[in-house]
Amino acid sequence: MYCEPVIRISDLSKCFYLFDKPIHRLTNQLFSRHDNGKAFWALRNVSFEVRPGETVGVIGKNGSGKSTLLEIIAGTMRPTEGDVHVNGRVAALLELGAGFSPEFTGRENALMNAAVMGVEPDLARNSIAEIAEFAEIGDYLDHPVKTYSSGMYVRLAFASAVSFDPDILIIDEALSVGDIRFQRKCFRKFEQLKQQGKTILFVTHSTELVKAHCDKAIFLNDGEVQDHGDVRDVVHAYLRAMFGGDRVAAKNLSSSRDSDAASAPVVAPATLNRDPSIDGCKYRQGYNAAEYRWGDQRARIIDYRVLCGGVADPITCVQGECLEIECNIYFDETIEGTIYGLTVKTVDGITVYGANTRARKTTIRRHSAGDVGTIKFQMQLRLLSGDYFISLGVAADDDEDDNIAVDRRYDLLLLHVVGDGRDFGIADLSLEVHEY
Repeated sequence: MYCEPVIRISDLSKCFYLFDKPIHRLTNQLFSRHDNGKAFWALRNVSFEVRPGETVGVIGKNGSGKSTLLEIIAGTMRPTEGDVHVNGRVAALLELGAGFSPEFTGRENALMNAAVMGVEPDLARNSIAEIAEFAEIGDYLDHPVKTYSSGMYVRLAFASAVSFDPDILIIDEALSVGDIRFQRKCFRKFEQLKQQGKTILFVTHSTELVKAHCDKAIFLNDGEVQDHGDVRDVVHAYLRAMFGGDRVAAKNLSSSRDSDAASAPVVAPATLNRDPSIDGCKYRQGYNAAEYRWGDQRARIIDYRVLCGGVADPITCVQGECLEIECNIYFDETIEGTIYGLTVKTVDGITVYGANTRARKTTIRRHSAGDVGTIKFQMQLRLLSGDYFISLGVAADDDEDDNIAVDRRYDLLLLHVVGDGRDFGIADLSLEVHEY
């Protein structure tokens, strides 16, 4: 049965004007003149619909227009072109403290927020106790919000947004400042709102949150809708765009050897590059263009290949499968005591696992100048669903300095792990539960 959309966006565009001098901006505001400004289109021809009860995640890199889109839907910003139709009471948590007056108390701000939403004054006053309980700010409810910590600020903002029975809840990344316990509390509230048939639209950089809580997803890229619809398909499109490996050059050390690498052909998934003039890593699925690379470059990692469950260069890896990472190293010089290493980290930098051949007392061949060596790391993928960065490195054993960095490529590749989502955390400890 057809259900009328609660949000309908048609050919939406938003243009901002950038000015070189403050006087040009003033002239623009006074006389609506743009002749001294440079047009910047934050959104271009955006169209989509959201139906009642749907939870929709909006993903995309920084500067892709996500926040601008939500502000227009929430009514705090006007579009330059296109139509926006929103049916229902909207509660918006667009950024930390948006709409709050720092001089007003938490109570006063909550009541003001209710008035903006069109809530009856008596209902608003009767909901204050519920807001205070959910926000967990105690006596600070009657203190000016300028005295709040960032966590208290966002707790009050979220509690105010959800306590007045909104039809549509719009959230823009603001929950990232809350502690993990409060975030969990918020997502429990999300589930309650979904069961009540409410509509939720939120921006996040976490693909795991999108997969766990959303019915649909929208991928914005440079102000345009790159993909929308099924969560799995949209997340894959986002990951391909961010880590596809065939678009951008890495932040490599300056070298004339890589000057023609940008025009090199895409490396075949089933083979490893052996040409030292080409950095094959750049053309791999999952390659991270924001890697940090350093070392004396006497040997260079010139390609890697990921195999998971027998699939080469996968977009996603399945939890529990066999993971293999092979890499080719070209030796510009003969190196004594070569050390190979691997580190796995979460996206926020927590080391999950690390190992190297010296600590494991692995026998490593001696390579001469001009050789290409291949090293393979193999493990069971005992990681829970999420995104992880893998660093690869080559070092040389040294009696005085312990080891000398030869080619260390920190956060070289992104590993996107998918699982059943039953457990939480980082590691899969193969838990079994028995009742007696």
